[in-house]
Amino acid sequence: MKLLNKKYYFIYVGSFIILTMLIMAIFAPLFSSQDPNSMNLSQRFLSPSANHIFGLDQNGSDVFSKVVFGARVSLLVAIFVVGISMFLGLIFGSIAGYYGGKIDQLLMRIIDMLYAFPGFLLAIAVVAVLGPSLRNLIFALCITGWTGYARLVRGEVLHLKTREYVQSARAIGAKVPRILVWHIWPNLLGPLIVQISFGMAGTIISESGLSFLGLGVPPDVPSWGALLNSGRQALLDAPHISIFPGLFIVLLVLGFNLLGDGLRDILDPKKTS
Repeated sequence: MKLLNKKYYFIYVGSFIILTMLIMAIFAPLFSSQDPNSMNLSQRFLSPSANHIFGLDQNGSDVFSKVVFGARVSLLVAIFVVGISMFLGLIFGSIAGYYGGKIDQLLMRIIDMLYAFPGFLLAIAVVAVLGPSLRNLIFALCITGWTGYARLVRGEVLHLKTREYVQSARAIGAKVPRILVWHIWPNLLGPLIVQISFGMAGTIISESGLSFLGLGVPPDVPSWGALLNSGRQALLDAPHISIFPGLFIVLLVLGFNLLGDGLRDILDPKKTS
């Protein structure tokens, strides 16, 4: 019983953090009425106060506004990258696992090559060549992001295709797309949800890292990683510039990890309460 409560505790806390961040991102103008790109050089590096609860940065811009609007970038990139990666991984992993043979060998060798290459370094190279933009950032993170989903799906399909209900559907003449969509994919929902939760956390870290290096979104778009980079130059004089975006990154990543841990414990059939 205690273990079960602990599982749900992780889910509740993680869901609360994620939902709070999501609401903040969607209704950002309601949380902060100030323009995140407005400048007031006469008050640059201002410490947190009643009017500016997170202080001002090196350009005199409100840090709270940049943090609030920066949540949009992190969540938007994470949703698109994870969504595209999951779709590609589901398709190619299902093909490799269901058909097997040479098709499986070919797809898995391609996946192994991409999976073995450091994804963050490849993303840096791609964005450096194509230029910093939201579209290029999503594309760069998707190049290797789908491989983990493909390997997970392939392993599950290899097991599920031998089950009786799949064999029965095949015996009555059901086509492969129907078997996958109606008989195999619904049983992949549990593992995929857990993978998505951890994938969101990893994507947020990658996006923040690329933005920190100046290879994320354009400079006029508020980003947690870019704000961290700008505060690095004045860390001793104005630590608030880096502390608050870093805290929000930690909280959001923690939320997805807690949610993933709780879901993994509940959805894992090998564990009992």
